[in-house]
Amino acid sequence: MSTETSGHLRQSAVGTAGIVFFVVAAAAPLGATLGAGPVVFASNGVGAPGMYLVAAVVLLLFAVGYATMSRHITSAGGFTAYISAGLGPRAGQASAGIALLAYNCMLLGLFGQFGVVARDLLSGWGWDVPWQALALGALFLVGVLGYVEVHLSAKVLGVLMIAEVLILLIFDVVVVARGGADGVNADAFAPSEMLSGTPGIALLFAFTCFVGFEATTIYGEEARDPHRTIPRATYAAVLLIGVFYTLTTWAVGLAHGADAGAAAANDPVTFVTSVNTAYVGVLATDVMQVLVVTSVLAVLLAFHNTLTRYMFSLGRGGLLPYYLARTHPRYQSPHRASLVQSGLTLVCLGAFMAAGIDPFLQLFSWLVGLGTLAVLVLQAAVAVAVIAFFRRRSRRGPIWQTLLAPALATVGLGTGIVLAVDYFDILTGITGGPASLLPWLIPMAGALALAAATCASLRGRTVRLTEPVPDPPAPGAAPVASTP
Repeated sequence: MSTETSGHLRQSAVGTAGIVFFVVAAAAPLGATLGAGPVVFASNGVGAPGMYLVAAVVLLLFAVGYATMSRHITSAGGFTAYISAGLGPRAGQASAGIALLAYNCMLLGLFGQFGVVARDLLSGWGWDVPWQALALGALFLVGVLGYVEVHLSAKVLGVLMIAEVLILLIFDVVVVARGGADGVNADAFAPSEMLSGTPGIALLFAFTCFVGFEATTIYGEEARDPHRTIPRATYAAVLLIGVFYTLTTWAVGLAHGADAGAAAANDPVTFVTSVNTAYVGVLATDVMQVLVVTSVLAVLLAFHNTLTRYMFSLGRGGLLPYYLARTHPRYQSPHRASLVQSGLTLVCLGAFMAAGIDPFLQLFSWLVGLGTLAVLVLQAAVAVAVIAFFRRRSRRGPIWQTLLAPALATVGLGTGIVLAVDYFDILTGITGGPASLLPWLIPMAGALALAAATCASLRGRTVRLTEPVPDPPAPGAAPVASTP
């Protein structure tokens, strides 16, 4: 059998650091700080950093069960493999449709954002380039990097991520060293401040900044020593993202002082860059504006890689055509899935362009809002699946990791889902019309995946998104790997 028909990704291709680069880059630290940060401050005022801390705690609770289960299941199927193992094959099949919808929405919306931020940057340099050309250029670059070996993407993402994190850390240090506008204080974490304004909106947008960290398990088959690498990468990603957002928004709040909420509401576009210029200098702000573009590019690459591994896994599991489950003879990358994903993105992006959709107010806002809601649904389902998975085992493991932490995460993520539905108009900018029905695409995607699985079964094709998992090994024994 040739390497291309093996159905296996390259083993030991990426370590803990590489996976962390993938998932932290997907969270777009700089882009999210400049984009969602003003909304969180406008909604919650001085208490905005506290909302990032709350979101980080909820997702850290989720990571406890998620990482524990990753020691028993190693699959590029990510959420679908976990939900299938915990809640049954039908639930896993439905989650596959929701996952494809979620990450495709995120990817398409982010191409719109990239086109806008890149166009605005070049416009400031005197170059008038249409956003459509820039988005298509980014699609070509992402497609090439997604086609080749995974460690090349990890290196690219690592460089871009480190650059954007450093520029914000410089700002943080300078603000704290200079004492901010009203002195260094912890008012942002006082309960009275955290509950002021509309904390529900603030918490929802804080959740959106973490989307992407859950992709750690998708690289399990390509990781070195996955049963240790994936849990480490998961904890590291959540902690890094949580600490970074909390620290940076705290510094932004200190820089603005007591009127941070009003400043964010009055001028959200320059809310962060204005204080960066005041505290660090014009050159730092110019660099920041360039890094915003590369930040979004890094997110595009991260989500493209996530989608190709989902498609590869679903092709191997029988839900999608087996054509997608082939790997490259040299790179052992899911190259066919990458090509198909690039083609689908091109078709959908071209349709939005032809329809004259606004790249930011519609393409980005609508689809990223819908994708965020779908990811929250998947995360909540995984938290429940972790509980169900370990309750069926004869050796269930520590109750904190297998029951209490996932249960608390379910409550927190459920709250996030309720907030996303209640404030969907604010999250997306949709005030009415057919676009307000977008959340219904989530159950529709699940139903379509179930229908596809049923049709495959009727044609005699076995649909299996994860292998049956035996009881966990005794202490000291090698963990069980489940690779479809």
